[in-house]
Amino acid sequence: MAEASTFRGVIDFFNKVGLFDVVLPFLLVFTIVFAILEKTRVFGSEDIGGKSYPKKNLNAMAAFVIAFFVVGSSKLVEFVTQVSSNVIILLMLSVLFLLLIGSFMKENKEGVFLEGGWKTFFMFLMFIGIVVIFLQAMGWLDKFWEYISKGTGGNAVGSIILIVILVLFMVYVVKDNNKAAASK
Repeated sequence: MAEASTFRGVIDFFNKVGLFDVVLPFLLVFTIVFAILEKTRVFGSEDIGGKSYPKKNLNAMAAFVIAFFVVGSSKLVEFVTQVSSNVIILLMLSVLFLLLIGSFMKENKEGVFLEGGWKTFFMFLMFIGIVVIFLQAMGWLDKFWEYISKGTGGNAVGSIILIVILVLFMVYVVKDNNKAAASK
């Protein structure tokens, strides 16, 4: 039988101490909530020397309490863990996609960035991916899939898809091509 590596033992130790299900989710939630509170200035701001600063002490305390509430609920910790791991996979896929695009482009100082319609399409695709990740983490995706595949849900969804296709077709047919020709 193969002997476990030292690094595997360290990871197992971290898991036993609660690093992955207490400390890291706490830090993640605290950081995100604190950043949002600092940016939005929900608790107001104070003027120091003529400059406006967010109230860090209130923001930090609120973020601290919210992070503790999240860590106190095992369901929320599982949700945060599942969502963050899937978002990391989505991020890796986007980096790999950009790597593939970059292999077909000329090298320039700025690097590879998507522009125009591709950027909008990619942002929409990432948004859909994040929505699907959240639905899966909440358990709604399985219920939705079961509703579609069994029972009358398939007919309802099929009807909605057909209506959307018909509306898109009508918009395409009715759109005014004179404006596009006049702008050229």
